[in-house]
Amino acid sequence: MVATGVTIVLLLAALVFVRGIVLARSRGSVPCRLQVGERGWQSGVARYADGELHWIPLIGVRLRPRHAIARRGLVVSARREIDGGLFAVDCGGSTVGLSLAMSADALTGFLAWLESAPPSAYLDVA
Repeated sequence: MVATGVTIVLLLAALVFVRGIVLARSRGSVPCRLQVGERGWQSGVARYADGELHWIPLIGVRLRPRHAIARRGLVVSARREIDGGLFAVDCGGSTVGLSLAMSADALTGFLAWLESAPPSAYLDVA
């Protein structure tokens, strides 16, 4: 009975681990932390898709994004360096109270993605 429970827990842990590897290695994805409001940072993966940035938590069951951040109306209000060589950007506009943290290379890509929006989109990059 106990061995069955341990086996199930180990199997679930292995599935979560494999899911994290698949997400991190999928094409067009970058490691990215997310902070909503005053909560702590959550690790995940960001993907660019059709004018949105999809954020998927690294640990979880679902493969669907937990947050879809639209490029239209997104305002980057501040940038700062945080621990571990990551850079955080505070987002405003339609996503008030949301911050993203990523490597310098990923941040460059994120800002280029914002600036490459169609001319009709409202953008403000700090």
